Amino acid sequence: MIQAQDTQAIKEISGKVIDEDNKDELIFTDIVVDGTNISTVTNSDGEFLLKIPYKYLDEKLIITHLGYERKILNIIDLGTDEKILLKPSVTELTTVNIAVPQYDARTLVVKTLANKSSAYNDKNALMTAFYRETIKKRRRNASLSEAVVKIHKQPYSSLRNDHIELIKSRKNTDYSRLDTLALKLQGGPFSNLYTDLVKYPEFIFTEEDIELYDFNYENSTNINKNLVYVVNFKQKPRIDTPMYYGKLYIDANTLALTSAEYSLNVRNKELSSRMFVRKKPRRVDVYPTEALYKVKYRTQNGKWHYAYSNIGLTFKVNWEGKLFNSVYTLNSEMAVTDWEIPDTKIAKTRSKMLRPTSILTEQTSGFSDPEFWGAYNIIEPEKSIENAIKKIKRQLDRRSEKNES
Repeated sequence: MIQAQDTQAIKEISGKVIDEDNKDELIFTDIVVDGTNISTVTNSDGEFLLKIPYKYLDEKLIITHLGYERKILNIIDLGTDEKILLKPSVTELTTVNIAVPQYDARTLVVKTLANKSSAYNDKNALMTAFYRETIKKRRRNASLSEAVVKIHKQPYSSLRNDHIELIKSRKNTDYSRLDTLALKLQGGPFSNLYTDLVKYPEFIFTEEDIELYDFNYENSTNINKNLVYVVNFKQKPRIDTPMYYGKLYIDANTLALTSAEYSLNVRNKELSSRMFVRKKPRRVDVYPTEALYKVKYRTQNGKWHYAYSNIGLTFKVNWEGKLFNSVYTLNSEMAVTDWEIPDTKIAKTRSKMLRPTSILTEQTSGFSDPEFWGAYNIIEPEKSIENAIKKIKRQLDRRSEKNES
């Protein structure tokens, strides 16, 4: 299988995916080269960029989004600045509402989590992924990190944890806007990998914790005209410990989790703070005001696998004696852009393997190089990140001019 990062002639396709009816941007839309594992997702502006090796120019581009009809386009006919319209699905869902599943909502979730051996990839996989992390102090960017990584994905049926290998990265941090507390909010690529609820259910649904949730059905939806059950969950009212609430989207045919959107209940400031802050000065209070998570799965050859996740965390930092508090926002996302099932055991380069607590090292030079990522597929940056990158480039240019003089 060809890897998207191979040095060869490529065609770039870019554009925006929007709702055909109301013209809204469709975020986190899956865009896949048919017959391959090369893929990307749209960003928060509905935009995408995909680098495709020339050998696949005669293939199709498949665009899918939950609740919309799939669109198939000829790659050879596509260029840059494409406007792709998706039509909301007209499948009649009135007859497939709450009453259709043969199980109650809780039982369906239990069966879905127990279904990992048959519905999900059961072999070692080597995934190429793009990771981006931003930290903002109020509305101003304070840190931007990006990386291409290799995920050494263990079979879903295995209890072994996944590994991440760093391939290429760049980072820029304005330390004048960050105190030591904010720096500890950086989670790195493993934080996104652990949103894979099927591989790591222990982060939300342990056998003990699942009894502490209430589950109920919402109206069903579909992907590519396949029925998808929607299950709401939240912690029982009597539970004080911060737990999660959100929606699970479960494929009716395979009982596989196709995606999930969930949040941490942060009403109990003290207890929710302990989940994120390990150490802090006595004169400061730090607590999360929002913790949002999204994870998406993709199917290939009848097997599902992790494809994309997004984490949004907002914290308030109150220093004793200071009139105003500080608000920090961390957003991180990781998208699988290519993958393969190797014929032999995956070899690990020990020096490049990241630890679960790893923070990406400093490397600003990449921001001044427009060809830094080469043929790797990346998530298109949203407008605020584009502006941050432009500002970093200007800073680097001024620094270079100063050194030359």
